[in-house]
Amino acid sequence: MQPIQPFQIARIAFGLLTFAILVLTLGALTMNVLRDLRDQRSAQEDIVQWSLSQVEIDFLRLQLAVSTLPTDQPGTEDLDQVTRAFDIFYSRVDLLRNGSAYAALRDLAEFDQAMSRVETFLDDTVPLIDGPSQDLVGAAPALLTRIETLRPAVRQVSRSGVGYFARLSDDRRNEVVRTLVQLAAVAGGLLLALLLLALRLGWLNAQSIRRRAEVAAAYERVRVVSETSLDAVILSDETGKVLSFNAAAERTFGVFAAQAIGKNLSEVIVPEHLQDWHQEEMRTFERTGKHAILGKGRVKGVASRADGTVFPVELSVQRATTLEGDIYVVVLRDISHRVQAERDLVAARDQALASERAKGDFLATMSHEIRTPLNGLLGNLGLLGDTILSERQQEYVRNMETSGRMLLRHVTDVLDITRYDAGKLRLRQRPMHVGRMIQDIVDNQSGAARANDTRLSWAWEGDRIDWILADRDRIEGVLLNIVGNAVKFTHGGQIDITAKVEPGTEPPGDDRPVLHVAVRDTGMGIAEDMQARIFEDFTTGDTTYDRQAGGTGLGLGLARRFAEAMGGAITLDSAPGRGSTFCLRLPVDPVDPPHHPTPLPADRPAAPARPSRVLLVEDNVINRTIARETLSRAAHEVTEAKDGTEAVRLAARSRFDVILMDVRMPKMDGRKATRLIRGGDGASKDVPIIALTANAQAEEQAAFLADGMNDVMVKPVLGDALLCVVDRWTSGDGASAPDPVDAEPLADLRQALGPDRVDDLLGRFAREVDTLISNGPDADPAVIADEAHRSAGSAAMFGATALQGALGALEQAARNEAQDGEFLAAAHNAARAEWSRSRVALGL
Repeated sequence: MQPIQPFQIARIAFGLLTFAILVLTLGALTMNVLRDLRDQRSAQEDIVQWSLSQVEIDFLRLQLAVSTLPTDQPGTEDLDQVTRAFDIFYSRVDLLRNGSAYAALRDLAEFDQAMSRVETFLDDTVPLIDGPSQDLVGAAPALLTRIETLRPAVRQVSRSGVGYFARLSDDRRNEVVRTLVQLAAVAGGLLLALLLLALRLGWLNAQSIRRRAEVAAAYERVRVVSETSLDAVILSDETGKVLSFNAAAERTFGVFAAQAIGKNLSEVIVPEHLQDWHQEEMRTFERTGKHAILGKGRVKGVASRADGTVFPVELSVQRATTLEGDIYVVVLRDISHRVQAERDLVAARDQALASERAKGDFLATMSHEIRTPLNGLLGNLGLLGDTILSERQQEYVRNMETSGRMLLRHVTDVLDITRYDAGKLRLRQRPMHVGRMIQDIVDNQSGAARANDTRLSWAWEGDRIDWILADRDRIEGVLLNIVGNAVKFTHGGQIDITAKVEPGTEPPGDDRPVLHVAVRDTGMGIAEDMQARIFEDFTTGDTTYDRQAGGTGLGLGLARRFAEAMGGAITLDSAPGRGSTFCLRLPVDPVDPPHHPTPLPADRPAAPARPSRVLLVEDNVINRTIARETLSRAAHEVTEAKDGTEAVRLAARSRFDVILMDVRMPKMDGRKATRLIRGGDGASKDVPIIALTANAQAEEQAAFLADGMNDVMVKPVLGDALLCVVDRWTSGDGASAPDPVDAEPLADLRQALGPDRVDDLLGRFAREVDTLISNGPDADPAVIADEAHRSAGSAAMFGATALQGALGALEQAARNEAQDGEFLAAAHNAARAEWSRSRVALGL
């Protein structure tokens, strides 16, 4: 039998209270009815109303007595009749004036005014009635006149009084009726309550019968579920004695239920090496009521089979209260297969990460191994072009330089495709002017179009949109590829570029406007069977040996990837002989024109800069020779170092104006050399260091800056570009460190989210980085890597690009801590220094 619950007690108390209130209300109403009926039986009101009506009758008798009084020789009987009639009328009026039954009546204005006139008449007539008889007889005519004049007032007294008491009687009768109605309602309510109570008792009885049946059925179901459960279910009492042991528990632990029931739970499932811990936990539970597993949900642990085998389990322990005391339900599952699967999954993940790292290393290596000889090739061609050559030799040099640059572009395309497929292609969104970008593309391709006798033009169609937030480099690359193909395959024709803006419809819920840029040409067109393959890598529209235009077939595949990365798409409509139409559809975010001008790239100074002392660190002899010749011709003093070790020694001994540092070198690479130069106290510890690298990956370039380098040049480094960088960093224009925070992303973020929200996010970001820096390089490398990765993403969102690079380098150093512990400490110091600069720039 289950104990009565508090809510059931409350319902019973409420029912009894309601019943008592109904009974008390019925009693009170009954008493009111009896009182009203008793009042109705009283004749007092009838007497009062009779007395009021008698006033007018007595007044009429007085009038009759006065009117019949003889004026000549009246008899004593006639005079007595007048006197008696006056006395009766006077006593009747005096009763109205002083009787308690008429107190409420005297408050009526009409009754009071009429009584005043009657009282005045009586007061004036009393001396005449009580005086000599001859005076009464002589004044009889005048008295009769006054009596006739007073008659309306007497009638008003009688009528107002009778009306008042008639209304009073009606009110009392109505009150009795209302009381009877209320009594009937309460009696009906009481009967209804009794009826509902009877129904409720019948329902409760039916419920009790049904619940007993449900409890019996539920018990049977629980028993069946327990016996058929795939999980082991064990019940024990407060002392740990096993009360129930289902079939799954028998299979899991290798012991029969008859053998387990009655034993202590620790003897059945707890491994031997955990017996002491289990006993201590039970003692703690008895003292404090706290247990490491009880009520904690699913907990992973280990258990022991009958043969002593220890295996991993997932279990939960809950307590249930019964009339016999508390019982404990242990649900346990053997997770040996899951643990093994998790280990296999972790191993597969580690293998995938290792493969991804190997892929990244391969890209970096290939980028270095291909760009480095290209740097030597193009550099030597540049030096050769500055010598005295014949016209035919100059043509050969131009052809070789064109081929070299084409090869460099193809390498860059392959690397971009690999980044996209690896999910590492990053977009750099900035405010950009759509019309200017298209005009730049038209200007770029106009020469080639004129060479093919083709007319190239562009225009807006419909409403225009000038400024958008997008990655101009990627959009320009897509359109330049499409327009370039159109120019390449159109001879003596027309190429029209149209731009228009339509409301956003795809994907559903994205209401951003869609920019459509269509490129229509009148060229040879593309066959239908080729249209499905034209966007594949290494596929061209002309596969014959005598094809009219060259190309690797990477352009459209890369353009499609760029478009998809920006949330857009490229469509094609073409047919042989009638030209082609490529359409770029791209959802865009309109923005206001930027308030600050975008600086233009610096050109090479028109006048030679002052000679500078340059430390050139390069292991490749060809590249070192090219760089030395280029710098020497500009009157710079060049000191060469073949590796990082030599560079550190020379930088410590001599003061240079700038250091050109190759990244990949034997013995000591450029990154480690940079860290040692920055961390030492040599003569050149604070001079600008420019990285010369063939690695075009953004993550690696950010890590170079985190090491202490000031700028990065991607090979091949041609003469003009090299001289511009050296002049910029030695002339004072670039000697100071670049602004650690790009103001544009932060301004865009404040415009989108509001200043208050951005300030809150900046505060949270500052706390995260403070925690990361304060933990130091000796913290758990895995924790450092995770926190650095999270903070680097936040830094990118706020435009702190330098800090993003430093945190990215710290993440990489933490993940490679086992190979290079010194690198982790240096990366942490670099991140600390960059955080100090970025914090000031962010206003934190």
